Amino acid sequence: MEEIDAIGLLCPLPVLKLRKRLTRLAPGGEVRLICDDPAAAIDVPHFCAEAGHELLSVDTGEGCAVYLVRKG
Repeated sequence: MEEIDAIGLLCPLPVLKLRKRLTRLAPGGEVRLICDDPAAAIDVPHFCAEAGHELLSVDTGEGCAVYLVRKG
């Protein structure tokens, strides 16, 4: 599983990094995105829905969120 540490990055950078990493993966590959941008709570699910990826889980706590995304 790939991991992206986007702590300290603001919109749209976390989603742009996620998109770039997903392009390198085969369908079914998974990426774990860690970020503290409050806008990611809207941006990541929207990006996944629009691009055909699956948002598997969202865990929040400690001032950040962890998104697990599977490439569609």
